[in-house]
Amino acid sequence: MPRPFLLPSAAAVFLALGSLSQAQTPSAPPTPGAEQPAALPIFRATLPGGVYEVAVRQIIAVTSHEYLVDGVARVVEVNIDTTGSLLARFYFVEPAIPTPPAGLGASAIQKAQDLFTQAADKAGQDAWKKVVKNYPTTTHSRTVEYRLQSRDELNKIFAAAEQSFRTQKPGGVKLE
Repeated sequence: MPRPFLLPSAAAVFLALGSLSQAQTPSAPPTPGAEQPAALPIFRATLPGGVYEVAVRQIIAVTSHEYLVDGVARVVEVNIDTTGSLLARFYFVEPAIPTPPAGLGASAIQKAQDLFTQAADKAGQDAWKKVVKNYPTTTHSRTVEYRLQSRDELNKIFAAAEQSFRTQKPGGVKLE
C-alpha cells in the first residue's frame, strides 16, 4: 500500500530547497556615487536657517502674498500647505518706506529707516534678519518659518515649489 503523504512531503522539500537556493543568490551592490531613484518624489528647500522637505504628493497649495505690519514693515510671504498638519512659511521683511509728504525727501525717510536698523543691531535685535516671535501673539502652532534675506530668494522658493506642485515631480532649491 503506497503512502499518500510521501509525495506531498517530497514536493514540499523540493520547493523549500528551490526557494532557499534563490534566497542565497547575492544581488549586485549599488554602484558608489550613482544616483539612486527616490522612492517618493520630494520637494526640498535647503536654507541657511534649516531644511524643509515634503512629499510632493502632500502639497495642496503654494501661495505668495504681500502685506504691511503696523505700517513699518512690508512682508512678502510664500506658504506651502500640505495634507499634514504643518504649514511652511517663507518670508522676506523690508522696511515700508512711505511716500514722503510734499517737501520731505525720500532720502530723509531712508536715513530714518537706516538709523532704526542700526539701533536695533546695536541692541542685539537682529530685527531685519531673523524670525522674530513674541509669545503668544506671533506664535503659530504647527507652523515652521524661514526668514530670507531677499525677495529674489523668496521668488526662487516659490518657483521651485510651484513647479513641483504642478508637475508632481521632485524638485527643490538651495540657498547659501
